[in-house]
Amino acid sequence: MYKQAKWDEPLIFEVGKHSKQGLLVDDEFRQEFLDAINDIPGEYLRKTGPLIPSLSEVEVVRHFTRLSQMSYGIDVGSVPLGSCTMKYNPKVSEDIAGRDSVCFIHPYQDESTIQGLLRILYLMQTWLKEITGTDVCSLQPPAGASGELAGALMIRKYHEDRGELDRNEMLIPDSAHGSNPASAVMAGFKVVKIPTDPNGDTDVDALRASISNRTAGIMLTNPSTLGLFESRILEISDIVHKAGGLLYYDGANLNGILGIARPGDMGFDVVHINLHKTFAAPHGGGGPGAGAVCAKGVLKDYVPAPIVDYDGRRFYFKYDVRRSIGRVSWFYGNIVPIIKSFIYLACLGPRVREVAEISVLNTNYFMKEVTKLPGVDLVYGRDRWRKHEVVLSFNKLHRDTGVTAEDIAKALLDRGFHAPTIYFPLIVPEAHMVELTESESKEYIDSLVEAYKGIVRQAYSAPESLRRAPQNTSIKRLDPLPANHPRTMAPTYKYIGRLKEHRKLLKG
Repeated sequence: MYKQAKWDEPLIFEVGKHSKQGLLVDDEFRQEFLDAINDIPGEYLRKTGPLIPSLSEVEVVRHFTRLSQMSYGIDVGSVPLGSCTMKYNPKVSEDIAGRDSVCFIHPYQDESTIQGLLRILYLMQTWLKEITGTDVCSLQPPAGASGELAGALMIRKYHEDRGELDRNEMLIPDSAHGSNPASAVMAGFKVVKIPTDPNGDTDVDALRASISNRTAGIMLTNPSTLGLFESRILEISDIVHKAGGLLYYDGANLNGILGIARPGDMGFDVVHINLHKTFAAPHGGGGPGAGAVCAKGVLKDYVPAPIVDYDGRRFYFKYDVRRSIGRVSWFYGNIVPIIKSFIYLACLGPRVREVAEISVLNTNYFMKEVTKLPGVDLVYGRDRWRKHEVVLSFNKLHRDTGVTAEDIAKALLDRGFHAPTIYFPLIVPEAHMVELTESESKEYIDSLVEAYKGIVRQAYSAPESLRRAPQNTSIKRLDPLPANHPRTMAPTYKYIGRLKEHRKLLKG
């Protein structure tokens, strides 16, 4: 497994202690440069020289190479963050999306000069409609959170257009994706939490009790963050629709049902999709994201505008979407991750179903192996198969040994693995939410299982050693209290302080 470099690489300004000349300039060029400066009015010239590191080429190369060796990413190993779907990013997508014909397109170019790009966007809309079982799709939202907010705003505008201004409550299961409550509140709704039943499904009795003429809709993640498919989803859809509410689908976990089941067929009225999760565009720090929104039935006229349309002769941006909520970003989404997702889908074609099949197989194999260990439990739906992710509870192990879910995550770092999502969803005590995508091989999963086995054995034999993990990383275990205090957040604030000093000098 990958072992993170143990050194603590300094800032580039701290690499060299002595000034060096990193570039040789001949006399003729120097004179031309000085002559050019003399033509610039004095008020536009700096009073002090720019703060540029005085390093040789080899020092610069070694600095950035050493930084890269301290980093962990999807090209190094699995990043099994539950609900985040961090999968390998095919290099063909990276290559095509990085070409000048993509990167140097200007947002204000005339549509006649970008017909190829508009065709890609049009096809992507068409494919996403088919995948989700909806009628119309907009690629306008530039990120997942933006897509969530767009879906909530569409529901709000629908009720306003009907004069139902009292529908100000959004039902959200406690196993929903974590940002759903925030998006609902930003859209002006009051959040009503719906509990999870012992089987891991949304509690339908509690749902019925919460429904009223104030219900605007429900925001569901399906499969849920427990990795479980809502076995009563059609019943939930019927209950909400009969009460005059609408269903929003959070696409964070679409990877678990891709090509197998469609949200539109389940009764969802609006679907947001994280292209940077499901369709292999980089996620997180490797972003940016893209949060397409698709809708059907009564909400199809409310999607963010513009959308891309085709009149049989040319592709064009269509702005006159009847009841659209308007723009949610100034230009049309994030083109680069859309193109990467387009390439991913174009390469897979009808085999896209295998993405979900292999993801589900990987996660359930992992689950069956790890839950054989002492102190490991599932809490909800113990006898049910998971979809693309599983939430392990180390609560029993914690009671037996004092070792926490965080200790186990830190110990995984020592063994060269990226830690999964921990302490989420909140309804599972001492949780590890693990997602193993279609990118991962059986051999890799076996090595992760062995790591968990070793950590559990260590928890029962030498628990104190786990509380000191990690030891094999450049930054060791931080005390969580001072680590989150604004004055003593070492070593992070040490670097931030040094950067601020350099920025002051740069301003001259």
